[in-house]
Amino acid sequence: MEKDPKSITILMADDDEDDRLMAEEALKEAKLLNPVRFVKDGEELLDYLYQRGEYSNGNSAPRPGLILLDLNMPRKDGREALMEIKQDPELKQIPIVVLTTSVSEEDIYRTYDLGVNSYITKPVAFEGLVEVMKNLANYWFNIVKLPS
Repeated sequence: MEKDPKSITILMADDDEDDRLMAEEALKEAKLLNPVRFVKDGEELLDYLYQRGEYSNGNSAPRPGLILLDLNMPRKDGREALMEIKQDPELKQIPIVVLTTSVSEEDIYRTYDLGVNSYITKPVAFEGLVEVMKNLANYWFNIVKLPS
């Protein structure tokens, strides 16, 4: 049985509240109907994925079908969280798209070495972010086949 692409939860890990709000607006503008959840750092991301702490009620933390990951976050950064997720047999199949301000070649190579599925530099303008979200939605929910 195929999953309805609109039922796939997107989980965004980003410590910047303005970036989270802008991403949420861009997703709406892109007419993406998927549920979107937000966490503020790598520790909270892992709590969500392992359903620990405030996410121990499974209903508050549905398994994401796609993770949008910022690299530069407090407590546990995106690189550390990515490494931990990709080493876990239960989580490593979740597609992860790095969405960050970093244009560092080292970050690009390192995250691909750690198993990231895509690396996108955050556009500065809102219109650019809307376009990125439209393309992400089309690719991840219409073109590729995701594990259920």
